[in-house]
Amino acid sequence: MTDQSALRRTPLYDLHVAQGARMVPFAGWEMPVQYPLGVMGEHLHTRAKAGLFDVSHMGQVLVRGTPGGAPASEILETLVPADVIGLAEGRQRYGLFTSEDGGVLDDLMIANKGDHLFLVVNAGCADQDIAHLQTLDGVAVEVVSDRALLALQGPEAEAVLARLVPGAADMRFMDVAELDWDGATLWVSRSGYTGEDGFEISVPSDRAVELAEALLADEAVALIGLGARDSLRLEAGMPLYGHDMDLNTTPAAAGLGWSIPKARRTGGPRAGGFPGADKVLAEIAEGAKAIRRGLRPEGRAPIREGVPLFAAETGGESIGTVQSGGFGPTVGAPIASAILPADLADGTTIYAELRGKRVPVTIAPMPFVKPSYKR
Repeated sequence: MTDQSALRRTPLYDLHVAQGARMVPFAGWEMPVQYPLGVMGEHLHTRAKAGLFDVSHMGQVLVRGTPGGAPASEILETLVPADVIGLAEGRQRYGLFTSEDGGVLDDLMIANKGDHLFLVVNAGCADQDIAHLQTLDGVAVEVVSDRALLALQGPEAEAVLARLVPGAADMRFMDVAELDWDGATLWVSRSGYTGEDGFEISVPSDRAVELAEALLADEAVALIGLGARDSLRLEAGMPLYGHDMDLNTTPAAAGLGWSIPKARRTGGPRAGGFPGADKVLAEIAEGAKAIRRGLRPEGRAPIREGVPLFAAETGGESIGTVQSGGFGPTVGAPIASAILPADLADGTTIYAELRGKRVPVTIAPMPFVKPSYKR
């Protein structure tokens, strides 16, 4: 049982409660899982208009090079197999922390803000990630504790935010900028985790409720909880740490080899040099034996995390386990993902074992819905 008194609360906690949110423990925080609109309604609202998410539980970290030393980007590449050196100022990139065994410690966003890097890491991994960063020589690691983080996602997100912060409309997908809103400096990125166009907005904690209320004053905006956030990201084919990847999952198996560019791969000008590089790069070069795949179960019953998968309707050993699963409101059907043998083609029928009965499941390409980023 979770000790409620030990859970942390974001600056928006009272707003969530006042808006009728059902609060649940999540990664050490007390977070809204849904509002009176319900998970299905919140999901569809985000796809049609604009959803406002409180993601203040995620870790925000600044990394700066020390005077006279190497740039922070060069040093961070010793932990992250992304092209950090090549990341232009005002741009953001997805990356991974890897272990010495080639597993995934966490995924993160990296923004180049000129004289420093701004990182956003998962809530449940934040303490581990910060300790990992603090092993680096030649950089100063600063945990941001005085800012909240909001995400505004959906086809009307640009119009909504631009009414308050006109400069937001000029940003492209994965741009980052500091924009003024009524005297407060917002750290804005044009990104998110729903497959929709949208923004993530770091705001001083003492202005977070005020900004959220200003956004909610727009009739296009509704508060969205963790339940719909999960179905939105699953439809978008986005992996979630702790479900679709972890210490026992390599980047290639998680389907994240794309996040390791040629410059960091074998034969590239800055190949390797990060934890687990030998295993990670060899697997990318040779192809992983098992890789994350999309699943479309027959019928309307979702298949959830932990459900075993089989190649045949009867007998045989399990070939994998569902890692994320649920109903996709936009798809209008159950969807899921699992790491399965790489030689199984899209369209192959396999079977999920539910309460002793095997149900046909088709291997399907991801994402399940087409992203709508502004590039």
